[in-house]
Amino acid sequence: MHRLFIALRPPLPMREALLAAMGDIPGARWQDDAQLHLTLRFVGEVDRHVAEDVAAALGAVSHPAFTLRLDGVGCFDRRGRIDNIWAGVTPHPPVKSLHGAVTAALVRAGIPPEERAFVPHITLARFARGQAPSGRLPMDSLWPDPVEGQFDHFLLYESHLGASGASYSAIARYRLG
Repeated sequence: MHRLFIALRPPLPMREALLAAMGDIPGARWQDDAQLHLTLRFVGEVDRHVAEDVAAALGAVSHPAFTLRLDGVGCFDRRGRIDNIWAGVTPHPPVKSLHGAVTAALVRAGIPPEERAFVPHITLARFARGQAPSGRLPMDSLWPDPVEGQFDHFLLYESHLGASGASYSAIARYRLG
């Protein structure tokens, strides 16, 4: 089985700004450079044949390249418990348009669309169950510099779960433009 997702890999200056913004928050498991990405779509566990169909369908995606800028930080929570800290990007229209094109390609490959709303973000830290701090996080100290980056491709990744978290391998690259 292959655990797949489609993502944008921020260029080095953006990743450096994100890494520099990461702070000392008890219980936070900070992402390292290799883990920084903006997920366009999580596919999940699929067999080899479906993985090949997904890779082929993504090859038909046509979308212009675009520029994004880091813009702020936030948190996602589950049932009132902070789950992760993320950095936002702007503008949203080009990345949401690419998300739509990727979703349409996946639907053609037999992968149903996600039901939850797409929120463009780059995860900075995750919290294990029961490890999230209570109260307000010092989000102002995590605010990244508003670095811009050009996105001229997207990637199909395979995720490998391990005792120390997930590791990602890019298995296909698709040009934008």
